[in-house]
Amino acid sequence: MPTLKLTKLPDRTPIKLTITITPDLNQLLADYAEAYRDAYGQSEQVTDLIPYMLRSFLESDRGFSRGKAKS
Repeated sequence: MPTLKLTKLPDRTPIKLTITITPDLNQLLADYAEAYRDAYGQSEQVTDLIPYMLRSFLESDRGFSRGKAKS
């Protein structure tokens, strides 16, 4: 088998996660979706934004990154 520059793709099977949030957090998420629409001119559902918000948060958390690197 030839050696390819592109590595094997990671598992991309979506995982459904159900959470319960407070009414004030729900309102904040709705407000964020509205701000997103104002900024980019494209309306997105909160449920579509959340995975990217979580990824951005985790990638920018230095304490998490340091702890993960030590593992």
